Amino acid sequence: MSAASPLGAYRPGAGPLHRLRPGAKLVGLFVFATAVVALPGPLEFPGWIAAAAALGIAVLLAIIAGLTGRDLLRVLRGFLFIAVPLFAFQAWQNGWARGFEVVGDLLALLLAASALTASTSVDDMLDTVARALGPLRPLGVDPERVAFAFSLVIRTIPGILDIAHEARAAARARGLERSPRARLVPLVLRTVAHAQMTGEALTARGIGE
Repeated sequence: MSAASPLGAYRPGAGPLHRLRPGAKLVGLFVFATAVVALPGPLEFPGWIAAAAALGIAVLLAIIAGLTGRDLLRVLRGFLFIAVPLFAFQAWQNGWARGFEVVGDLLALLLAASALTASTSVDDMLDTVARALGPLRPLGVDPERVAFAFSLVIRTIPGILDIAHEARAAARARGLERSPRARLVPLVLRTVAHAQMTGEALTARGIGE
């Protein structure tokens, strides 16, 4: 069984986020991400306070989008593999406040993206991307091709997570669960092989030319 995407799956509903146009939600996510990265400095807020505020907003958006407590825990559990070493390094170098700021900002962005994917179907999102790139067609941009590439990325995430879980299980079976090399090398090699096979399949269908 494929692993669930860390961004969650579309949840049909009639809430305020579901009623928004996909383009408005994509622009909103961009504005939110820009604010998370840029606002603490100009406004002279302590970074950890700004990160806590961003986290609160992101959690609220995720709940409005229909994500449950179990969904939020799943996102958090997947994020811990990055969050724990990142927080430890930042806290060691710059103190706990900086560690919380960096990890909190990343988690807020992940939750906001989860709210987007939970309230927007993939087809609607891809149609929006294609329409937005339409004016660039005279410059040689193929909107449909870009949207298709975007679709491939979204659909590939669960497969890469499966590979990561299998590499971790294989390392644990050999008693090497604490060896980064035993987990990362198979993950990288199998991910590259998966990308090559996907490219060959697309080329065989005349899509990658």
